[in-house]
Amino acid sequence: MTRITYREALRQALRDALLRDPRVFLMGEDVGRYGGTYAVSKGLLDEFGAERIRDTPLSELAFVGAGIGAALGGMRPIVEVMTVNFSLLALDPLVNTAATLRHMSGGQFSVPLVLRMATGAGRQLAAQHSHSLEGWFAHVPGLKILAPATLEDARGMLWPALEDPDPVLIFEHAQLYNLEGELDDSAPLDIRSARIRREGTDLTLIAYGGTLGKALAAAESLAAEGLSAEVIDLRVLRPLDDATLLASVCKTRRALVVDEGWRSGSLAAEIIARIVEQGFYELDAPPARVCSAEVPMPYAKHLEEAALPQVAGIVAAARGLLG
Repeated sequence: MTRITYREALRQALRDALLRDPRVFLMGEDVGRYGGTYAVSKGLLDEFGAERIRDTPLSELAFVGAGIGAALGGMRPIVEVMTVNFSLLALDPLVNTAATLRHMSGGQFSVPLVLRMATGAGRQLAAQHSHSLEGWFAHVPGLKILAPATLEDARGMLWPALEDPDPVLIFEHAQLYNLEGELDDSAPLDIRSARIRREGTDLTLIAYGGTLGKALAAAESLAAEGLSAEVIDLRVLRPLDDATLLASVCKTRRALVVDEGWRSGSLAAEIIARIVEQGFYELDAPPARVCSAEVPMPYAKHLEEAALPQVAGIVAAARGLLG
């Protein structure tokens, strides 16, 4: 057990991957000399050199495409996009090429690409640097979508992602980089299943990434009122772990989804649809959700806080479900 930050856990994962496999290299904007926009890759250029820690031009379309080509050529690229909003500039190579080549080639080709990016709001960076768009990518067959919310997942998800023969996108909530705690990396870790982070009996709270801490805080507040909330960390947004979700909902008979994405067409909507499709007769109340307000993310701090899911809103929604 060592005390570490989320940022340092990510750096350890990168360093471990670079040491374990000479085919692995990191590329992206400012990942080398600057040490990464969020200081995740600080020091790696000095250790591994410019061939394996590659600063790129400011063109997501170009360097994501180059990463896909490198993956097809037998390398194991880790491509860093500065924020999720900038990933929209690379939608064509990601959605039309990386996600489809295995299918279109009849299984002859695969794209073992790992794409990392910061997501989420809460830092007053306004509308072009603050949204949670991982639900968009979770809509696309052929992509695997990860959202590490704990130190263990930040440290442990990268290597199995690199071993996956198909493209894996890792969404790191920017509010988590300074998260500090004890890291226990002895437990086995997969990139297939959700995790129950708190046991409960009255209500299932479903969260991921930056909303997990808020869901756990809400569960603490509810416990002070004598209400027992089970908290599930999705971890993997595609493919969703229906079995873990349904087992919990069948036990608690109520479900509340916390999602920093917009409500309309959200990942929360998909989760609720699956719960209703597969567990309708187990429910004692309609599933509910707490999402971000349907506006471009405001710059002003009080408006940004009002637009995002907060603990008080989660507690209020939970109380509503429990009558």
